[in-house]
Amino acid sequence: MAKGPLIPARYTFTALVSIGLAIIYGLKVNLSVAIVVMINSTELASMALSEASHGGHHGNANENGTAPPEFACAAPVSHSNATDTIQDGPFAWPEPVQGLVLSSYFWGYLLTQIPGGMIAEKYSAKWVIWASVLVNVVFTILTPLAANISYIAVLVVRFIEGLGAGVSLPAIHVMLTKWVLPQERNLMSSLAYAGMALGTVISLPFSGILAAALGWEAVFYVQGGLSMIWCVLWLIFVFDSPEDHPRIHPVELELFETSMHHDDHESHEASKEAAQLEDHNITEGSVVVMTPVIPDKPNAQKRRNSHQGHHWHGFHGWHGFHGWHGWHAGHKHHEHPKLHKEHLKKKGHHGGHGHPDLPIPWKALATSGPFWAILVAHSCSNFGWYMLLVELPTYMKAILRFNISQNAGLSAIPYVCLWVFSIIWSNRLDWAKSKGWITTTTVRKLSTAIASLFPAACFVGVSLVGCDRQAAVALMTVGTMFVAGMYCGFLTNHVDIAPNYAGTLMAFTNTAATIPGFIVPAFVGHLTHGNQTLGQWQIIFFTTAAVFVLEFVVYTVFASGEEQPWNHVVVDQKPALEKHITAKEVHHESESEQLEGKAENP
Repeated sequence: MAKGPLIPARYTFTALVSIGLAIIYGLKVNLSVAIVVMINSTELASMALSEASHGGHHGNANENGTAPPEFACAAPVSHSNATDTIQDGPFAWPEPVQGLVLSSYFWGYLLTQIPGGMIAEKYSAKWVIWASVLVNVVFTILTPLAANISYIAVLVVRFIEGLGAGVSLPAIHVMLTKWVLPQERNLMSSLAYAGMALGTVISLPFSGILAAALGWEAVFYVQGGLSMIWCVLWLIFVFDSPEDHPRIHPVELELFETSMHHDDHESHEASKEAAQLEDHNITEGSVVVMTPVIPDKPNAQKRRNSHQGHHWHGFHGWHGFHGWHGWHAGHKHHEHPKLHKEHLKKKGHHGGHGHPDLPIPWKALATSGPFWAILVAHSCSNFGWYMLLVELPTYMKAILRFNISQNAGLSAIPYVCLWVFSIIWSNRLDWAKSKGWITTTTVRKLSTAIASLFPAACFVGVSLVGCDRQAAVALMTVGTMFVAGMYCGFLTNHVDIAPNYAGTLMAFTNTAATIPGFIVPAFVGHLTHGNQTLGQWQIIFFTTAAVFVLEFVVYTVFASGEEQPWNHVVVDQKPALEKHITAKEVHHESESEQLEGKAENP
């Protein structure tokens, strides 16, 4: 038996994908930490006092007279007010401007998610991912220059970073469809998407250390400079697919080819069943697009568009975002594309990116309760998620008065807990479902309930404990940890209800769920402008808790883990103008391809 490679190419690919996601997410959150020391809190406090003395609009900002108005709680005994003064930055940007700066990233992110997947499929996912990271790296390095020009320049820089980041997840998912073996799917996908959580965990404390030791500019220069190393490694070691890799070990390539042969057999059996179905139910000139997944049945039907060549599920199979445990509890995925270069070239494929356009059942989608349940849950969850991700560092400084090093380190702790809990929770759900104790619907609703009710309770608790720093940090940690339930909840529900349109549904819901990314900073900035008090933050936290409760109610009432009838689509072909492609012809072509394969490999 031939000896395999010391480090398989697919492992190198997975590691670099994970690091790439860590870079993108780390560069996204570093501003949330840096802005704490970029802002001149003393000058803002003076401005607030001046406004209060002239107009009386913010006279309640310093009612107790024991702390300056930008702080709601007394300073910790072990820290002096001088510590906070030293951490003042050069920019007197009021809270609404800070909200704009923090939200501008999401304006760009909102625009490129759907185009990103399409471009990655049509051209090269490798180069799309590389460009995505490079754009974020370059404009991160330019952030200090932009900040010294104007906050408008920072808005532009962050907007462009968001544009670049928006294409990353769909492009990565396109590559995963070709680089992940079926037997390693859970492990490899988990390791790849773990980069999103780990990027946040690493960036938050690292940013705080850099800002405290070297100044706020170092946050952007150092992190951006180090990330350049990844850009070089990606070009050297990563290729669009195994058959494109010039240095892949023959033993490893054979693993992929073996997987494809298994896939061809299942595809042939599926086409036979489709042909039989046509004899009974299909009129001449129609194609039934069969569902690719029937849970818990080993001989599940898989959608195959054989008349345009075999490939995996492409953009319509994308269900990325930050739900990296979407390949865990509750469903199975499609198999890999055929990794035979000549076959792909003959069929007109280039890396397995293209796929025929399926007609979207707009009316059924617009009236589908389960779809709207996912969309509402996704949007509500992101409201709370961005409240934790973007505004937590500001709350910990302005209200609890942690210094920058403490702030960054404590802000990272909840995401470590989130990452650990997500692995444990998804594993236990997989185990319970394999025993037949729970259904897919139960998995989704239970996970979403945990991801909404527990964080809601913790937000209420933080509002009630006030200046008790230890209790507030503990509650925030627990609340963030349980948000991880979304990975096995609504974030993977798209594949359950409509496997043929999973990517399209995710694109719709993820686009809507990005909107809270710029609503949250604006909302917080409006309420706390010149009025950083516990009372204002209680309004913010109670509002967030109410949004989480809305998520739970809507999803519990309307969600489903069952495949919806509109997932089965009949496409009518135009007679006389186009070739009629029937299920029988698909079956015959599949048989012809198998004969060709035998002739080529006697």
